[in-house]
Amino acid sequence: MKSDLYTAIAQIAAERNIPREAVQKALEQALVTVFRREREQKGLAETYVEVEVDPNDGEFKIIEIKRVVEDEDAIEDETRDIPLAAALTVDPNAYVGKEYRNDLTPPNFGRIAAQTAKQVILQRIRDYERETIYEEFKDRAGEVLTGVIQRADHRAVIVELGGKAEAIMPAREQVPSERYTPGQRLKVYLKEVNAESRGPQLIVSRTHGALIKRLFELEVPEVFSGAVEIKAIAREPGLRSKVAVAARQENVDPVGSCVGIRGVRISNIVDELQGEKIDVIEYSPDIQTFIANALSPAKPISVQLIEDGEQKVARVVVPTDQMSLAIGKDGQNARLAYKLTGWRIDVKDPESLRMTDGDEDEFLRQAQEALAEIRAEQEFFVQGRQPRLVRPDGTFTHVDKDFGPLPDDLIGMSVDVELVDGIVNVHYNRDLRARFDFETGELLPLYDEVAIDSAR
Repeated sequence: MKSDLYTAIAQIAAERNIPREAVQKALEQALVTVFRREREQKGLAETYVEVEVDPNDGEFKIIEIKRVVEDEDAIEDETRDIPLAAALTVDPNAYVGKEYRNDLTPPNFGRIAAQTAKQVILQRIRDYERETIYEEFKDRAGEVLTGVIQRADHRAVIVELGGKAEAIMPAREQVPSERYTPGQRLKVYLKEVNAESRGPQLIVSRTHGALIKRLFELEVPEVFSGAVEIKAIAREPGLRSKVAVAARQENVDPVGSCVGIRGVRISNIVDELQGEKIDVIEYSPDIQTFIANALSPAKPISVQLIEDGEQKVARVVVPTDQMSLAIGKDGQNARLAYKLTGWRIDVKDPESLRMTDGDEDEFLRQAQEALAEIRAEQEFFVQGRQPRLVRPDGTFTHVDKDFGPLPDDLIGMSVDVELVDGIVNVHYNRDLRARFDFETGELLPLYDEVAIDSAR
């Protein structure tokens, strides 16, 4: 019958899913250490020993192992080698090269083994679990994992990643606008896997830009398969991100693929990021086109690139009524465009360019020509009445031009504006309230005198 100690090791190893051999080996090493410490305390010479398990009863024994050598001069390791003369006093059949084995098991070794086993088994369980966690995650850095929050405070958030694996999300990796509560499930980006003496350290992040990329791979099959490539990502965690995408296969719409039908794909990603806005733009190898796309939702008129050493500046002209869109709240849109393209964005409107001179004249001329073309296109396509808000000074904007002032009773009101044959007609409550010449901005009579005379 196997010893109780041997049976206990096998049972614990099975319950904790740890190889019995691993626990037994750790116990053997610990018993050797205890035996050597006791010999040292008794003033006995150090000797080489190993722990053996009796295959019949499962008892642990301390076995001294010596190698027989010719004489004292042939000794290489005093703890392992024994001269032939000394070996013959113990074993009459000893000879040079024979391995001499002697049972040195102390009388109370069973009690010592039991006490040591408990400590060793617990320690080995902890060590094995740490080793298992490290082996499982060491090659998974850069993946997105789903975890459950265990604890959260102002210093760090502890996230359980399944089983006994716990990851830490430091304050620097947390999104300021997000709230983390115990039991909450969320996706995290595995940033680092470090082998520490106290166990592997898993660092996860909710702010890393690669989290966006991995979420797109999960939600958009075209990105996962490589038909659509994410070329660049600019992110201000919790607020807004810009993602530049390009098609690697013909007849694939990169932006449409990422947005999905009725925006379902991008909505899933936004929900996972707890409402963070995401602009998906089309990448272009032409840097001017790429910069123009990066300023979406604004639509620039022209882009001029200026390189001065390492400094790269893109001077961008946008319609006056789109200045706020191009710059964004607190400069966020232009800042994200800079992060996405690597070019500092200098946003101008046509009015400010009219005050420039010198070597900016050519750029002004090109911008004005582009603006004229856009206005011509807008004049052609803008048909019917369009709602416009009247500013406090009584003016309003239509087709990128300012008109006014309108009567005081229309300030702050929404008026209906239409462009007909070069005339801007302003209606309020179905009444014609003002008319302007589109080209000059001149206020015109409400009704043509020719029409009045003919009516008479």
